[in-house]
Amino acid sequence: MPAFQTLWPRWRQVTHTAAQRGVLAFGRDRGRKVTYTNPGCTPAPPTWSLHELVNRYLRAYGPATAEDFAAWLAAPKGWAAALFASLAEKGRIEAVAFASGRAWVAAGDTAFPDEPARGVRLLPYFDAYAVACRPRELLFPGSAATRALAGGQAGNHPVLLVDGTVAGVWHQRRTGRRIALTVELLSRLSASHRRALEEQAERTGAMLEGTADLTLGKVTTGPHA
Repeated sequence: MPAFQTLWPRWRQVTHTAAQRGVLAFGRDRGRKVTYTNPGCTPAPPTWSLHELVNRYLRAYGPATAEDFAAWLAAPKGWAAALFASLAEKGRIEAVAFASGRAWVAAGDTAFPDEPARGVRLLPYFDAYAVACRPRELLFPGSAATRALAGGQAGNHPVLLVDGTVAGVWHQRRTGRRIALTVELLSRLSASHRRALEEQAERTGAMLEGTADLTLGKVTTGPHA
């Protein structure tokens, strides 16, 4: 089947079905290769599984709405709304004031930091924070919505995160041990943020077992390049 400018074997289209039936799971990686195994397990009951999925989703990404959950799961909005209503009646989730309206958190998970997010991060392609956190207008403010989202889809561009919001995009190109790292800023950085960005570039190079060469400028590659 066509996929990412190449061809994938068709068995990849049914791995999710096999996993849901308890006959397929990830095995131990072999270097950079993924392996699968037959765990011989019994899937959990559907109702319990749905409740646990919502609980884990909200603990990771809440406060969030039923519509946010539907988008994350690629599920119908009406179905998600009914599920959240059912969980609210059972006391499994609770409503909080968030942004300009109401959102949901897992029951009891209402302790929020007093201080806003601080720090600089270089997030890779399809990082869970950039992909799943909503509302998008808070995470991708102003020009970030146009530059860092590809047709409204998050994850296709690695992003620069400054104090919890997207403030740029970046790209890396490797030649031997040298890693040319280009960061395109969408807003001005303070001196402390610039130092933190340099530290992040150095850390990225170390994780990739190379030496990063940081440049501030235009990223000319397209999405998912």
